[in-house]
Amino acid sequence: MVKKAVDFDLTDAQKALRDKVSELATREIAPHAAAIDREQRFPREAVAQLGKQGALGISVPAALGGLGLDAVAASLVIEELASACASTAAIVGLHNLLVCEPIARFGSETQRKVWLPALASGSKLGSFALTEPDGADGSALATVARKEADSWVLRGTKIFVTPSPYAQVALVIACLQPGDHSGPAAFIVPTDAVGVSFGPAYQTMGLRGALRSTMTLDDVHLPAGALLGGESVGREILRFAREGGSVVAAALALGIGRAAFTAATHYALSRRTNGQPISEHQTVQFKIADMSTYLDAARLLTWRAAASRAARVSTGAQASMAKLIASEAATRVASDAVQILGGNGCLTDYPVERHFRDAKVCEIYEGSSEIHRLGIASDLLKE
Repeated sequence: MVKKAVDFDLTDAQKALRDKVSELATREIAPHAAAIDREQRFPREAVAQLGKQGALGISVPAALGGLGLDAVAASLVIEELASACASTAAIVGLHNLLVCEPIARFGSETQRKVWLPALASGSKLGSFALTEPDGADGSALATVARKEADSWVLRGTKIFVTPSPYAQVALVIACLQPGDHSGPAAFIVPTDAVGVSFGPAYQTMGLRGALRSTMTLDDVHLPAGALLGGESVGREILRFAREGGSVVAAALALGIGRAAFTAATHYALSRRTNGQPISEHQTVQFKIADMSTYLDAARLLTWRAAASRAARVSTGAQASMAKLIASEAATRVASDAVQILGGNGCLTDYPVERHFRDAKVCEIYEGSSEIHRLGIASDLLKE
């Protein structure tokens, strides 16, 4: 029975981090996952522990307090955490690949020195704010950043901001002129700034501890240095962040699927009918074989997308393929796990019903399957 990813072209540092996080996740995080889901509770203790282990600054340069690793290492950490608690994994993945990495890559020297040490240590947690009530089209945003002398004033509404209001900083995507379709801009926004407020957490079917809510920006005044990368690179920052989001969602789904697979195989080996384990039934064996195959295929696509990101190659369709396959594989695996457990699979006493709910969210989280299929086709059909 496969319990974790095989060591295929992984560095010693990547393996060491994965194994350290895996041990922590099994010992300290997994026992609380059901309660976090049931109570829709922010996993404060787990996030603090992971900060001490360096898992909140995976790609942050060592000189700025991080581990100086890459997106491959981040994907390994997310998978390990997701197999224990998907909500914790979603928070850590978003923080690393949608907040820390964009600041590390596009930030000025001052921005990097101000924000990255705090983000890497966990003293500040990051969130990403793009989606609006009318959607997540980066070229048609209603949130506006207005320039006033040497400052910026932001006004607008963002939805599905994770993990609000527990993050201390948000990377906010806004347009520079009302109705401007020329491209977005990215701003580093302290969430305690005057004019920033959050609504109550949404009641969600899965990833319930990764609390999401509406973020309102009511004439939020920011210094000139809040603009990340300059006025002309917002589109590139958004593309980079979205690709990071796809890697996060793929690794997250992979870990959820792995947890469902492990639970199903353990149950199949121990549950007996007519005097024999149900694992000896061919119908169960076929499901187990398919589940493992789907997860291995998803893992390889996820690693390829993460490796491309680490090499600073635009992941484009690769990231979308990984996210698409991993999320749909996780849902299928979790559904088969419920089926293998039968009536017990529908009970909250067993973890597979939670894995099923978490996996389904992954098909919509960071872009629906339909959106990613459109993106893949568009990329492949370019002249």
